[in-house]
Amino acid sequence: MFKLNSAKLFIVCVSCLFLSFSVYGQEDVISENIPSELTIEPNAGTSDQAIKKKLESIFQQIDELKNVSVEVVSGVVTLSGIVDDSDSENAALTLTKKTAGVIYVRDQIEENVEVAARLAPAQEKAREMGRTFIQKLPLIGIAIGVITLFWLVGGWLSRRKSIFKKLRMNEMASSLARNLIKLTFVSLGIFIGLEILDASAIASAILGVAGVAGIALGFAFRNIVENYLAGVLLSIRNPFSTGDVIEVSGMKGKVIRLTSRDTVLMTMDGNHLRIPNSAIMTSAMTNFSRNPLRRFDFAVGVSVELDLIKVRELGMETLLSLKSILSDPAPTIVVEALGDSTVNMRFYAWIDQRDSDFSKAKSEAIRLIKDRFDDQGIEMPEPIYRVHLKDAYAPQEMVAESQPAQPSQKRIQGEMDTSADTSLDKQIEAAEEMDAEKNLLD
Repeated sequence: MFKLNSAKLFIVCVSCLFLSFSVYGQEDVISENIPSELTIEPNAGTSDQAIKKKLESIFQQIDELKNVSVEVVSGVVTLSGIVDDSDSENAALTLTKKTAGVIYVRDQIEENVEVAARLAPAQEKAREMGRTFIQKLPLIGIAIGVITLFWLVGGWLSRRKSIFKKLRMNEMASSLARNLIKLTFVSLGIFIGLEILDASAIASAILGVAGVAGIALGFAFRNIVENYLAGVLLSIRNPFSTGDVIEVSGMKGKVIRLTSRDTVLMTMDGNHLRIPNSAIMTSAMTNFSRNPLRRFDFAVGVSVELDLIKVRELGMETLLSLKSILSDPAPTIVVEALGDSTVNMRFYAWIDQRDSDFSKAKSEAIRLIKDRFDDQGIEMPEPIYRVHLKDAYAPQEMVAESQPAQPSQKRIQGEMDTSADTSLDKQIEAAEEMDAEKNLLD
């Protein structure tokens, strides 16, 4: 059996009672019931006596105007007496002015300021509302039952997490869907209950107020709503995972967690960086970890007098000798540009980031290429400058000429450590243990 929290049931009952009372709001004032184009014709011509009889007859039919006295002299009507409020006074004046033959209306009506007289209409209204409420108790009970039933059904459906797991929805998306389902059922129950009580006007008023409130809250909490919805989309799309290296708008780091407000990164310097989810959704993002293979490149300038084919073969041999560099895809060496004193060659090589660190592998490749070229006497010249000295006692021109490089006798050291760097991963694990904030990527 379903169990309803007593506090929630109390709120539902009070809400329905309030809505039922609201149906019987203040009645329209008398003046609002008078047609705008009304013209009262006395029974016997337009004599003063006929006008007086006609107005007195009308006032006697209206409870609020029974104490109003009428005097008519030459078409001038004098109204006197005591009424309960200004609305009744305005009604008497309006009826008099709409009577044919009336030239002028003199208002001598007074409002009753006695406490008992002022409270009498309210007391009568309260008694009438009480009688009406008692009469409608069965309908109110049915309305409360409908609202309670929809509340229970919505709550039961929102707790069925297995349904959302079958749809492969993550925790954040399923939580949002469960709340929307519960809200939909509760709202539907309230509207059906209002229809049972014949309070459709209140339902329209609630929709209007909800719409205005929604617009106001949307403007007030625009950034919060944007970040929350962006977090839902990111958790569904999964453009990155915990531990991935990403770069957004020039900000780079490893992902620690995704929250409903922002994405937390750890920079390569070990600092925590929070990026709003909306900024990630609207900015270009690079994920360096999604593809485990990654290519690095660097440029080397060699002498224009060398055999570039042999230089390229030596470079390929050196790159393939590194354990961190993959043979498939194979390294590539291209002639990039012909400079003033060098030929610029660019070296490309692939690594597997699961086994090798990008920066370490690139650094080691550059070091070994440089050592190997030095060992084989491959010249990597610096720019050559010609210096002209104009002096009567000095040679007219001195030219700095490059000398052919000689093979180096330096011994090439073995390959250094290029394994994947896990220092940040350990710090991320420690940060996750210390911070209890939920990670929507899990």
